[in-house]
Amino acid sequence: MLLPDFPWDRLVPAKQRAAAAPGGLVDLSVGTPVDPVPALVQAALAAAADAPGYPTTHGTLELRTAVARWFERRLGVPGLDPAAVLPTVGSKELVAWLPTLLGLGAGDVVGLPAVAYPTYAVGALLAGAEPVATDSLTALGPAPVRLLWVNSPANPTGRVLPVEHLRKVVAWARERGVVVASDECYAELSWSPDARPVSILHPDVCGGSHQGLLAVHSLSKRSNLAGYRAAFLAGDPGIVASLLEVRKHAGMIVPAPVQAAMVAALDDDAHVDEQHARYAARRELLRTALVAAGFRIEHSEAGLYLWATRDEPCWQTVDALSAVGVLVAPGEFYGPAGERHVRVALTATDERVARAAEALRALA
Repeated sequence: MLLPDFPWDRLVPAKQRAAAAPGGLVDLSVGTPVDPVPALVQAALAAAADAPGYPTTHGTLELRTAVARWFERRLGVPGLDPAAVLPTVGSKELVAWLPTLLGLGAGDVVGLPAVAYPTYAVGALLAGAEPVATDSLTALGPAPVRLLWVNSPANPTGRVLPVEHLRKVVAWARERGVVVASDECYAELSWSPDARPVSILHPDVCGGSHQGLLAVHSLSKRSNLAGYRAAFLAGDPGIVASLLEVRKHAGMIVPAPVQAAMVAALDDDAHVDEQHARYAARRELLRTALVAAGFRIEHSEAGLYLWATRDEPCWQTVDALSAVGVLVAPGEFYGPAGERHVRVALTATDERVARAAEALRALA
């Protein structure tokens, strides 16, 4: 099996240049949270720390019920069966192993967006399947498509897919027996009232049936829990049951204290709204500075990134920004369609974001 090199290793020279710039490095190349874990989540983790026994792979009923409540309260998805919820050890683990867990292999196709998080393709390769990156359903070809990834809000572009588009995807997939996995990890980080993220499980999209559908969510961004590896999927009860059985055999289990912390995080909206406000302020400062420096911001209606271009090769942009101390991710990491863009993350402290905005003035 030939996997691509880990892309961020190629950023090391640019990172070293940025670190040597006046004012030091401002790392906007990765989406790693930098703000504190909410106190109520830390307290829940500590209270559950005496956990000598093995947790269940399916997760506690308390956690799965909290997920169902959250889906209804925050995403408008009513009546989700807690049995159709499955906690995962972060969302990247699930993305990377889902094709294998579904039994895909040689001759199967995994569809993914033309500009996409690299792990979708890696997951297909791990299973021996063929990843096909395209935004056109008709371009997926004659080979049997077994799994189709959609990502809204998208990483890296911040694009939000409208209800009508998602409804067409679901209809197309159901006609062909294709599983649709919807990566919705940025669903609570919307910046435009005209582009509200909608879950694949919303009745307006799926008609009230979750047949053939999986929604993937993470608490890493909305609750600053990247270090907890706290995520979950929900959807088609039959598919979830099959995944549960395989994960039992493989020992893919979220630790019991983390499950308790997830319940606290899911039941509290105040800390999410507070974090949303932090990111909104950072986003506006960076967006304004980038535009003043000659960048065009495309999509970016939601999520933790600005998808920016100066209509030049992405590595040229990376070099120019690293020279003034700002490190960003080249769009090429997300597929050939991104080769003239860079992804600028909002995940830096207020002080570092202010420093980046100041540094961008040198490019104006």
